[in-house]
Amino acid sequence: MTTATITTTRQSTPSATPATSGTPDTPATSATGAVRLAHGDGWFTVCDRGLLTPGRGVSVLLPDGDQAAVFLDRSGRVHAVGNRDPFTGAYVLARGLLGSAGGRPFVASPLLKQRFDLATGACLDDEDVSVPVFAVRVE
Repeated sequence: MTTATITTTRQSTPSATPATSGTPDTPATSATGAVRLAHGDGWFTVCDRGLLTPGRGVSVLLPDGDQAAVFLDRSGRVHAVGNRDPFTGAYVLARGLLGSAGGRPFVASPLLKQRFDLATGACLDDEDVSVPVFAVRVE
């Protein structure tokens, strides 16, 4: 498991995003800088891009007590989804395995192995289940 010291700070309202920003369909790809997630009415800095390891996730505690799982995929894109596995209720998705199906990246839960699309949050194994997706930008 990768552990990082995370400092979360409230930033400006997430209205417009720069060219390096990520949305659920176009994740952030900047090689350096601060990773920021859209949450509530603002952008929150969660870690430095250099702390992320390709193919691995880190869990992030958000200001409201919720958790996000932040991933750097092997093509250099940063993704963030809710860290709670909806099938078990455990906060473990950051420990999941990354893969791809039909060219779309997913994380497989380390517990029951359900796969969640990193762009949409949809469960690839049960169409009635999903996890939240956070817009990401690297500045």
